[in-house]
Amino acid sequence: MNAEADTIAALRRARAAAQRMALATTAEKNDFLRRLADTIRGSRAEIVRANATDLERARKSGRGGAFVERLTLDDERIEAMAAGVFQVAALDDPVGTAIEKWTRPNGLKIEKIRVPIGVIAMIYESRPNVTVDAAALTLKSGNAVVLRGGSEALSSNGFLAGLIARALGETGLNPDAATFIRDPDREVIQVMKHSRELIDLIIPRGGNALKDALQGSEVPLLPHFDGKCHTYVDRAADLTMAEEICINAKCSRPSVCNSMENLLVHREVAERFLPALASRLTAAGVEIRGDEATRKYVNSARTATDEDWDTEYLDLILSVKVVDSVDEAIEFIARHGSHLADAIVTNDAKTSERFEREVDSATVYVNASTRFTDGFEFGFGAETGISTNRLHARGPMGLNELTTYKYVLRGTGQVRA
Repeated sequence: MNAEADTIAALRRARAAAQRMALATTAEKNDFLRRLADTIRGSRAEIVRANATDLERARKSGRGGAFVERLTLDDERIEAMAAGVFQVAALDDPVGTAIEKWTRPNGLKIEKIRVPIGVIAMIYESRPNVTVDAAALTLKSGNAVVLRGGSEALSSNGFLAGLIARALGETGLNPDAATFIRDPDREVIQVMKHSRELIDLIIPRGGNALKDALQGSEVPLLPHFDGKCHTYVDRAADLTMAEEICINAKCSRPSVCNSMENLLVHREVAERFLPALASRLTAAGVEIRGDEATRKYVNSARTATDEDWDTEYLDLILSVKVVDSVDEAIEFIARHGSHLADAIVTNDAKTSERFEREVDSATVYVNASTRFTDGFEFGFGAETGISTNRLHARGPMGLNELTTYKYVLRGTGQVRA
């Protein structure tokens, strides 16, 4: 069989499993999730071994730095995966809940009820924890999921997908409700994006190569692509607070999409703020690239190019610009941002209100780090991605965002005049 035939066969299995999954009880879904979390915790050594195969392949191919950091699964991250699955099990099941209800003058009762989307395909790169996060959320919300990870994490993803299938089977659910596409060929994506009858939604997580591969998709997309996040330090900022926020936003985990890539600093506080911050950033291994005003206060800064302002580094590199006003900061973010997460540090209520209102991002922060843009931090247990779309979901995507709705109308014999 070729890649197209194999992929179509896998998608058909997922479609067949979706009907049973949509009707699964909350008890069945939670039983599956608890079994999965326990299985993950009991398989730490095997997960690390599978991941070591991927890490060795990555290093032999010359990969390093942030790429390897995203790819790595250690005890702490494995525990975080299991904890996230347990948290999803503890969340309310959205399926069958009424979003709203009302009664018409003729006595007809109308309910708007949450239902699963159907078959959701996850196409993702680098981070194998996405395999577990995506399965936990999509299956709890009554969907079937098709998992297609990148070739760089094939061993890790394959092993984790096996644990998911095993937990489904042990619960009496169809293991095909979580179908793993093992073939790393890019042709698989071309098949998936034209399989509108078999896939209801594609959630892609990756960079420009994946974005290009999905051009012309016949299946609706809810993408998680760029994460060019900004922090603006206003002239009315508490500079001690601002320093801690900036260090966290850039250094706590620079390889993820909610880390800060561009720092904007008001000119009135730049001389007091930038030298101390730069010292700490440099000590943490951050390379600073700045405009002319920044380099006046930070001798070690390299000259920032036009390309730097539009680059998602996912690494210990930070672009810094001095601005004259909040207006300039908002305009800069609109021109260079990706609408994922942007922050202001200020004690001026009017300035923060303007920033909240005018910055068009999925998550907007006042006096907090952009690193909180994460399903787990939002209380969702995990996330399938962070949508920068406006329809139908925006920001970290939890259980509710993986459902659609239908209307149920109950009458007593009403007919339309």
